[in-house]
Amino acid sequence: MVNILNKLNRKNKKFLMIIFDICALLGGLFFIFYLQVDFKYNPITNSLLLLLIALTVLLAIPIFSRFGLYHEVIRFFSFKALWNIIQAISLFSILLLLIFDDISLPLMLLFWLLAIIIIGSSRFFARWFFLGAYSNNNVVIFGAGSAGRQVSNALIASREYKPIAFIDNSKEIYLHSINGLKVYSQEDLGSLITKKNIKEVLIAIPSLSRSRRAEILDYLKHFPVTVRIFPGASELAQGRVTISDIKEIDLNDLLGREPVKPNKNLLKTNISHKVVMVTGAGGSIGSELCRQILSLKPKKLILFEVSESSLYQIDQELLIINTNDIKIFPVIGSVLDKDRMLKICSHFEVQTIYHAAAYKHVPLVEYNQSQGILNNTIGTLSAAKAAISTNVETFVLISTDKAVNPTNIMGASKRGAELVLQALSKKTHNTCFTMVRFGNVLDSSGSVIPLFKKQIKKGGPVTVTHRDIVRYFMTIPEAVELVVQAGAIARGGDVFVLDMGKAVRIYDLAVKMIQLSGLEVLDENNPKGDIEIKYTGLRPGEKLYEELLLGGEFTITENKLIMRAEEKMIVWEKLEPMLSEITEAAKNTETTKIYKLLKKIVPEFSSKSNGFDSF
Repeated sequence: MVNILNKLNRKNKKFLMIIFDICALLGGLFFIFYLQVDFKYNPITNSLLLLLIALTVLLAIPIFSRFGLYHEVIRFFSFKALWNIIQAISLFSILLLLIFDDISLPLMLLFWLLAIIIIGSSRFFARWFFLGAYSNNNVVIFGAGSAGRQVSNALIASREYKPIAFIDNSKEIYLHSINGLKVYSQEDLGSLITKKNIKEVLIAIPSLSRSRRAEILDYLKHFPVTVRIFPGASELAQGRVTISDIKEIDLNDLLGREPVKPNKNLLKTNISHKVVMVTGAGGSIGSELCRQILSLKPKKLILFEVSESSLYQIDQELLIINTNDIKIFPVIGSVLDKDRMLKICSHFEVQTIYHAAAYKHVPLVEYNQSQGILNNTIGTLSAAKAAISTNVETFVLISTDKAVNPTNIMGASKRGAELVLQALSKKTHNTCFTMVRFGNVLDSSGSVIPLFKKQIKKGGPVTVTHRDIVRYFMTIPEAVELVVQAGAIARGGDVFVLDMGKAVRIYDLAVKMIQLSGLEVLDENNPKGDIEIKYTGLRPGEKLYEELLLGGEFTITENKLIMRAEEKMIVWEKLEPMLSEITEAAKNTETTKIYKLLKKIVPEFSSKSNGFDSF
C-alpha cells in the first residue's frame, strides 16, 4: 500500500486529501444535525444533503486551500501545519453558524472539535504511515544536544531511518523525552540494541574532540551496529543538515589525532599573488594541493599533468570552485620532457613549484624499475633544472617515508630525488629547494582504506599482507597544509619530516573498519562472523614498518608537526655522473645495473633484483 501511494503524483495525492476532508466534514455535519432535534431542516432531506455538499466543496475546500492545507508535504507535517488546520476549520465553522442560525453553539463547537481531531490526526497518521511504521533500519542518536535534535528531525522526515532513542551521558536529561525519543545513558546501549533491534548508531556531537570521538568509536566497535557520523557544527549552524549528510566514519577519527590549526601567514608566503605550478596535479596529493592553493589566491595556477583524464577532472573541479576568477592553465606534459618543462616555467614566469608527480605504487614500480627511476629521480632532476634556469623562487618536493632506508625501487627512487635537490641547493642561490617527507594519506589512491571499504562492501575477505605490518597515516588536507607551510620556512636543501603521530597496525585498522560497519570478524574464535581477514604475504619490496628519519636527528620548527631532519647528502660533482649512468641504464632497461647504481647513490637501499625484466 505504501509503495502504491508513493507512486502517485502530487496532484493525485492532493485529490485524495480533498476527498477525505469533504467526507470528514460531511460526516461531522450530519452528526450534529442528527443531534439537533429542533433543527428546522430535520429530517435530513436530499436538498439539505446537496446544500451541505455544495457548502463543503465551494466554501470549506477553498478556505482549506487558502490556509495551505493542500500545499503541505505530508512527510514534513508539523504542529505549525496543525495550527493552519485549526484556523481553517474555525473560519468554516463561523460561516456555518451565520448560514444555519438555528444550530446551537455547543453543537457547532462539537463539530469544530471533531473536524480538528479527524482531519489533524489523519495528517499525523499519514506521516507516521509513510515515514517509519514499517522501517527496519532502527537507529539511536549518540548525543541529545541541539545537533542531536536536528538529526532526529531530519530522520523523522526520512524513510531511510527510524530513530528509536538518544544516547547521552548527561544525568539531567536521563530518561527524559526529546522530540518524542527517550534519552538513555551509554551503559544502556547494549540492552537497547538487543531489545529494539538497533541497526545503526549516528554520532551527532560536533563539538567532540577527536580523542573523545576515538574513545566513543572504540566503545561502539564491540556492538553489531553500523556507526555513522553527522557533519560539523558549521553545517548545523547554517541549517544545511539533511539525511544525505550522514556519512561513514572518518578513519582519521579512529586514529585519534587532534588537528593542529595551520599558520595562515605561512600558507600564503609562497602562494598568494604568485604564479604557482603543481606537477602531478591530477593525483591524490596534487589535486588537494591545487584546491588549497586556489583558496589562497595565487596570481595564476598551472596544472601540469601527464594523464589527460586526470588533468581534465581536476581542471573541471577547480572551475566550479574558482570563485575568485583566478587564471587556471591545464597543461599536459611529462616532467621528463626537459624542453616542455623549461618552456612552461619560462612562459608563465613560474615562482613556486610543488612537485607531486611520481610513480608511488610500490609493487607496480618494483616491476617497472626503469620507469620508476626515470620518472621519480630523473624527472625531479629535469624539473629542478628548469626551475633553476627560469629563476623559480621555491621548489617543494613531495617525498615519502619509504625513502628512508628503502627496501624497494619506489622508495630508493624518491630518496634519489631528495639527493638531487640537496645537491642542487648547494650550487644555486636563485631557487630554494626543499622536500617534505610523510607516510600514507587516508583515502589516497594508494591507501589501503579504499581497498578495505570495497572488500567489506562485497562481503570480504579483507586482505592484509602481514599481521604485524604497521603504517603512519594522515589526512590528505592536513598533509598538504603542512607541505605548504614547510615550503614557507625552508632555507634551502631542507628535508622536512611531518609528525604522523603513532603508527597504526593495519590488522587493527581492518578489524575496526569491519566492526564499525556493523559486522564481525570471521576467524577461529568467531566461526559465525561475517568478514574474514586473509594474509597475502608482503609484496615485493614491502617493509613491515616505515621510518621517517634517516639518521634520527631533527629539530622542531615553528610548527610542532614539522621537523627539520639532519641528514647526509652527496655533493653535485659526485652525484651528477652517477645520475647520468643510471639514466642510461634505465633507458636500456638494464635491471642489474640499475640496482648496483641505486645502491651506490642510496647506500641504505637493501633490496635485491627480483629478476624481473622491466620494460
